[in-house]
Amino acid sequence: MFVVMYTNNRCLATQAGHNVKLSKSLSYLLRHGAAKMGFQLDSGGFLYVDEILRHQQFKRYTKEDVRQVVADNDKKRFALQEEEETGRLQIRANQGHTLEVEELELTPISDPAEAPTVVHGTYLNCWDKIRTQGLSRMKRNHIHFAPGEPGEDGVISGMRKTCQVLVFIDIAAAMRDGLQFYRSANNVILCPGDREGLILPKYFQQALQARPRRVLPLDVPLS
Repeated sequence: MFVVMYTNNRCLATQAGHNVKLSKSLSYLLRHGAAKMGFQLDSGGFLYVDEILRHQQFKRYTKEDVRQVVADNDKKRFALQEEEETGRLQIRANQGHTLEVEELELTPISDPAEAPTVVHGTYLNCWDKIRTQGLSRMKRNHIHFAPGEPGEDGVISGMRKTCQVLVFIDIAAAMRDGLQFYRSANNVILCPGDREGLILPKYFQQALQARPRRVLPLDVPLS
């Protein structure tokens, strides 16, 4: 009996590792590496699953593996659809791209009341630079925000649970000055920033250290 349980647990662990590797590979392909790997995203950011599975890096996987990874992803990073004309299965990443995607399913936020909480998660070793220079989209197309803190209702993505600093944005002030905000299909709030790809510190409403909970002054460096 012990041997059977051990074997089953080992099989489950192997399958979990298999799925994690597939998830990471799909994230890279759909967000960043399509062109380098010989693919062309369509205008909505989709690729055909059967074409992905013919690539050397994905030959060990099946459509069911892909469906399982999408279903199990708690942050809802991926979307699946069947192409209307052919019935072929397609997949895309919902956000996080460095690639340009013409028609990614982003809903413009036209009123600050639509996003009463806009919070970016980061780490203590990044805070002093962010506090003085602002948030940068870096190589991505957008700066990512959550509509609340991890664990709150409706918050499934937008920041890592390990983030140590929560930066709350005054979205009303930012929108008055022309910054544009969007909501992705998995409820992440996105902003391309200003012309330099930044959200300046003047739009920071508050910063909190997550654990232990305390307010971080916006005008004082960490000691």
